[in-house]
Amino acid sequence: MTTYYTLLFFLFSLFSFSQTKNQVFIQDSILIINAKPEKGFQHSYILFIPKETPKGKLTYLLVEPNNTGRTSDSISVHQESALHLASVSSVGNNIATMLKIPLLVPIFPRPDSEPLTYTHALDRDVILEKSKALKRLDLQLIAMINDAHETLKKLDIPVYNKVFMNGFSASGSFTNRFLFLHPEIIQAAAMGGLNGELMLPLKQYQNHSFNYPLGIGDFKKLFKKTFNSVSYKKIPQYIYMGQLDTNDAVQFEDAYNDSERRLINLTLGDNVQERWKACQSIYTQEGINAQFTTYEEVGHWTTSAVNMDVIKFFFRQLQE
Repeated sequence: MTTYYTLLFFLFSLFSFSQTKNQVFIQDSILIINAKPEKGFQHSYILFIPKETPKGKLTYLLVEPNNTGRTSDSISVHQESALHLASVSSVGNNIATMLKIPLLVPIFPRPDSEPLTYTHALDRDVILEKSKALKRLDLQLIAMINDAHETLKKLDIPVYNKVFMNGFSASGSFTNRFLFLHPEIIQAAAMGGLNGELMLPLKQYQNHSFNYPLGIGDFKKLFKKTFNSVSYKKIPQYIYMGQLDTNDAVQFEDAYNDSERRLINLTLGDNVQERWKACQSIYTQEGINAQFTTYEEVGHWTTSAVNMDVIKFFFRQLQE
């Protein structure tokens, strides 16, 4: 682990965790859980347990997908980035640290050898992927969540079956799309920096078919099930953008193919802020349980104020 980590971490065995008599964890702790293909996940994941996390008290597991920000065929690059996200610098780390809840971060690859397969955003190429390593990363994440439940139980941290989920930028897109696929396991979710473009709960928009990841037009064909609109609309969501955010993944081929790009630019707008307003309007019209916030003087980044608002959002969910 490189020297820029500012917190002190220890890798403990499950035995040493389970034998401690403390009622709370006395230090920030990290577990790296190796891939378990027999349980449905081909990659490792990280569990961050902040100090003062209580034992024996039912709580929520927070999930934040990893987002390296670039491609690399070296899994160590993605692991290093995921470790930093889990333990040092991310909205998810701030949430977990403040609310004293465990955080799961997958170590999904984003291979340079497949640059158009935007794994960290759960794009269409990922859903169509057939290789064992990259096939259905959404289902691999669910398998990690189930495994984490078992691990946390051994650590005397019982968690609800449903999880909190958070993401920003590419991981925000992953979170946004994951909610459509598996709303039944999400208690609440927050996401930001989404290029102004959200997946829509519509099969068509302005007389154009909206297929995944733009909408649910081919949902049943892709996922062999019907979109669970009832469960999805019940999920409290906090969705935010910076007023100065011009980071526009829509215009790049790794995030969207040509037909998706043309459709987005034509119907929702060809710039981030225009699309952001359009998507808010559609979500409101469709009765989505989402709170939208636009932060002035903020671009494609978060601030302490943004982080605190997200933390407050999840804190309210803990009180429900």
